[in-house]
Amino acid sequence: MCPTICVRLLAAVVCLFVSLPSAASEQRAPTIGQQREAVLFWPQAQREVQFRQMGKLFPSDRAAHGTHVRALPQAQPLMLGGQGASGVLASYMGQHHLAGVMVLQHGRVRLQRYALGFGPEQRWESFSVAKSVTSVLLGIALQRGDIRSLDDTLGAYIPELRDSAYAEVTVHQLLTMTSGVQWNEDYADANSDVAQMYRGACVDGRAHILSYLAKQPRQWPAGTHFNYNTAETDLLGILVQRATRRSLAAYLSQTIWQPYGMAADATWIKDECDGSDTGGSGLSATLGDYARLGQFMLDGGRIAGKPVIAKAWLDGALRRQASVDEPDRGYGYLWWTDTDGSYAAIGIFGQMVYVDPSRELVIAQVGAWPHATSDALVAARRGFVAAVKRAVDAEPQKPAH
Repeated sequence: MCPTICVRLLAAVVCLFVSLPSAASEQRAPTIGQQREAVLFWPQAQREVQFRQMGKLFPSDRAAHGTHVRALPQAQPLMLGGQGASGVLASYMGQHHLAGVMVLQHGRVRLQRYALGFGPEQRWESFSVAKSVTSVLLGIALQRGDIRSLDDTLGAYIPELRDSAYAEVTVHQLLTMTSGVQWNEDYADANSDVAQMYRGACVDGRAHILSYLAKQPRQWPAGTHFNYNTAETDLLGILVQRATRRSLAAYLSQTIWQPYGMAADATWIKDECDGSDTGGSGLSATLGDYARLGQFMLDGGRIAGKPVIAKAWLDGALRRQASVDEPDRGYGYLWWTDTDGSYAAIGIFGQMVYVDPSRELVIAQVGAWPHATSDALVAARRGFVAAVKRAVDAEPQKPAH
């Protein structure tokens, strides 16, 4: 019987060895790009812990702060609903898994609260708030002459796209998400473009999105249709980095973070293929520095009284350029706009920097919503913003001096 048993054993060993390579390949560690895509589908507990350490989890560049720090002095606490804000704010934050909320008026802190074990010294991932920051950096590059015109075509800055649907798309169309190129931004769909754009293998040392977008077909004529697209803001980030010859983090540090007086370093996640910072997401900063960023915008993009953002950018960025589904909202240059003149940088899972010029108000919020977005979550956020405005409007007006 030994020969029969030995033959069977030998066959089993051979079969095991033949199957090992495929098993090993199935268990191969995910790439950085695949890990980034997986963030969209993290469970709640993981989001609440790891949104505060994205700069450690992924290769990142650092936007250094300087020695000068812009103070955020305390002011009279804001009363929400005719009562102290503590209970109202705690309920709002607890129900929606928020880690921090700060409200500034006239550059002073009216509300401030932290939760989920998050604190003033820690950074939190901003997701699409980074888009608005990338847009601001483009406005600064335009002011400095590194970018010639918003009417320039992408092919002039990114030659890899000259044979793609993006070749004749203008910088202005990229800023308003009206390129007309096909794209699916469904965060809940694992097969959508936004869930797939970083998953492919690196090709010729190009950023993930250059390889991905080069294959995308045109769906509408350029400039005619708004379609939200994270990859296009990564493109904008590549454009800014090539025009300025600096990473987004380094340019942010040089132009805003240090001269305006941010209190802590920020981090910006890099693409694994070419090392560029991804303009559509990946920026992490403290809650206080997000509020300072809103104050910088409220100040008209001025530092020490001097404008640092091009007038052509300011004239278009903060007013409706493209219509969206809601009648009272619009889209500027990667900033969401409201009909009352307010505007906001908004990211999935609850991130926001909201600026209301008429009330000299800034609202910064970071969190880990239980879903990337939903009608109910958006409605709750807008309800909170409205409650803050009502509270400000209800206060006795101080006489002008």
